[in-house]
Amino acid sequence: MMNRPPISQHRDRLGTHQPEWLDHTPLGIFIHWGAYSVPSWAEPHGELGTEPDERTWFTHNSYAEWYFNTIRIPDSRASQYHHETYGSLPYDGFLDMWHAEKFDPDDWTELFKEAGAGLVVLTTKHHDGITLWEAPETYGRNTVQRGPRQDLVEKISRATRRAGLRFGAYYSGGLDWHYRPFPVILSEKDLELLARSVDPEYGRYIFNHCLDLFERYHPDIFWNDIEWPDCAKNFDAHGLGTLLEHYYKLCPEGVVNDRFGEFHSDYETSEYQAMRDSEAADRWENCRGIGLSFGYNRMEGNEHYLTGPSAARHLVDVVSRGGRLLLNVGPHADGTIPAPQRACLKGLGAWMRAARAELSHPSAELLEQACSLPGARLMSHGDHAVLFALENVAVPLDRLPAEFDWRSSRPGDGQTQVSHDHGVLTTAPTQLGSGIILAKRFH
Repeated sequence: MMNRPPISQHRDRLGTHQPEWLDHTPLGIFIHWGAYSVPSWAEPHGELGTEPDERTWFTHNSYAEWYFNTIRIPDSRASQYHHETYGSLPYDGFLDMWHAEKFDPDDWTELFKEAGAGLVVLTTKHHDGITLWEAPETYGRNTVQRGPRQDLVEKISRATRRAGLRFGAYYSGGLDWHYRPFPVILSEKDLELLARSVDPEYGRYIFNHCLDLFERYHPDIFWNDIEWPDCAKNFDAHGLGTLLEHYYKLCPEGVVNDRFGEFHSDYETSEYQAMRDSEAADRWENCRGIGLSFGYNRMEGNEHYLTGPSAARHLVDVVSRGGRLLLNVGPHADGTIPAPQRACLKGLGAWMRAARAELSHPSAELLEQACSLPGARLMSHGDHAVLFALENVAVPLDRLPAEFDWRSSRPGDGQTQVSHDHGVLTTAPTQLGSGIILAKRFH
């Protein structure tokens, strides 16, 4: 149940930032595109949060964007694949093999808008340390001077805003495998100890990166990942607090996520089935890929991808519990969006055109009921309520608010699949993914 604000040790100084646009953006698109999109390889091992053994997860990591780490694990399938396919090629060789020759940012953003998204968050630097713009002190290790030879942040942010969407910037603050070479990560303990650096030079380096990112592109979301160096969790000249003060001044409608430890956040995040305790916050976001990976993974088949209907059901579940969905796209290295991902977004868009007006966060008094209805989700709009069917479901009327008349109905694709008989509402998912029952208040 929504019962607490997002975690922040410095809210008195940094303030509370909840712009109106964020509450009206139930769906965003995440983009993971990098040198890792060239090998585009990982084992489809399952969703994050479903593998209890940490060493097994990291060895068989489903995330293709973690290729740099996974190929260094002795005898892993990723290391075997890399040796058999690329021999002794170092990871940075993939940067020069990444040409983005078919990249069309307007095609991307038109698709995202068609899917019903109001926000696009681009991975501007992942854990491999390669920046998608000419960031300070990268000395050519960026997409302007190598690989695509384009400022990808500039092109995608401009296309996003031309489409009328908000633009956000992901940045890996805690991990940079190039700036500070790490031993292999095989556990969450390894990750925490390696990420939480005491290196003040790295703190200064990422401060300058992010300030440059804010000044150039003014992202509406600053989406940090894997923590921040402890030595920089302060309000010194290159401290995180000082950086966030700059951010809020440069981006007055901007918000930041929760992946700075407990230092500050405007909303919290879960990922696939991990970090679910964040969903107890009054503002939260679930991020996941259309498949099992964020970066494109050539090893995934159709059985690993969400379809339009299954994406719609997941979106309804998240929003009905007070959250927002950030659904990831992992393009090919050439800049095209894989066909199964494109099909998912088009299918989701068809559902959103039918149901978007009825998709909203539930009122606090309805939230407990919404989460306790098996196979259905309940949302309130002030003058009416909406019941979304995630599967075949029969809901006793005594489980629903008494002040509503549940005899009015409209499924998402216009087909009559709702009956009201003997005190029970019965519905089923439509071809577009989720049945809708409208209920009007008695007057």
